[in-house]
Amino acid sequence: MRVGCPREIKNNEFRVGLTPGAVREYAAHGHEILVETGAGAGIGADDNAYRAAGATIARTAEEVFARADMIVKVKEPQPSEWVQLHDGQILYTFLHLAPDPEQAKGLLASGVTAIAYETVTDDRGGLPLLAPMSEVAGRLAIQAAATALQKPNGGRGVLLGGVPGVLPGKVVIIGGGVVGLNAAKMAVGLGAEVVVLDRFIPRLRQLDDIFAGRVHTRYSTVEALEEECFTGDVVIGAVLIPGAAAPKLVSREMLSGMKKGAVLVDVAIDQGGCFETSHATTHANPTYDVDGIIHYCVANMPGAVPVTSAHALNNATLHFGLQLADKGLKALVDEPHLRNGLNVHKGRITNRAVAEALGYEAAEPKAVLAA
Repeated sequence: MRVGCPREIKNNEFRVGLTPGAVREYAAHGHEILVETGAGAGIGADDNAYRAAGATIARTAEEVFARADMIVKVKEPQPSEWVQLHDGQILYTFLHLAPDPEQAKGLLASGVTAIAYETVTDDRGGLPLLAPMSEVAGRLAIQAAATALQKPNGGRGVLLGGVPGVLPGKVVIIGGGVVGLNAAKMAVGLGAEVVVLDRFIPRLRQLDDIFAGRVHTRYSTVEALEEECFTGDVVIGAVLIPGAAAPKLVSREMLSGMKKGAVLVDVAIDQGGCFETSHATTHANPTYDVDGIIHYCVANMPGAVPVTSAHALNNATLHFGLQLADKGLKALVDEPHLRNGLNVHKGRITNRAVAEALGYEAAEPKAVLAA
């Protein structure tokens, strides 16, 4: 199979779909790899590194999209990209379709088979391709919040770790999954007071054991959310419903009860955000103020640390990517966890949560693949 990797064009996105190491693996399986010139610049991998790994360098993205049987990316295709996708082609990348009806229309019109990293599953019920980016985003969320809290950046002027004689800042984390766990690790490391809210009591027990009482856990109710958000210096939105739009857990009305200059970091923004006042921002202009509350809602947070992120992502995506390259659509038939990643196939939405969020009728993956 001819596997293509274009350069990412989303604002300040420096990751790359295939590292030179991943290219070597595809080449070892007998595949032809086409990489757009400069695609790896953000991680310090030049065209010569890709040539040495076995890739052919394409001069333009148009050449990659026109010639490749499978496109491997990081972020969802932008409008100039989805119009280049075509029937019979496989797209393997993050999609986050639930809050993005225009992208969904573009993919449906293209006839492409689109597999979303964020809905591929594993035997433990996890999301193995999303997990490494959730780990990065959770850790970055605390770094971003600490910076936004500084007075010159519009924040309250609080140091999260405090100093002897002065109480530390309080970090409230909504959601105890991968993002929440990693955010808590970083916040604890800085010396902050940390509270995690979740509705899955076994997970709260796990967190209590992991942190040995250093993190306070609380069952998430409307009352609990209000009480914690009103006393927090930082609130991290870390909720996830696989494939679906994130629930709006913090209303605009609640902002009036929060401390002025407090910081909201919405890590769920790729799925529409879990704060009512959230809208996607970029690394170039990451924050904005609503009613005196600083919002950080960058939609590609891991893109800020592309060397770490690209290698972590490739470690996770390579296994299934090689299956797709080796077997084509048969890989989706044979592997149920990869099939869970199928979001679009030949003009049909095949993921139920995505279909419900966008108002489409969901097609059964096995049925459309057999057609």
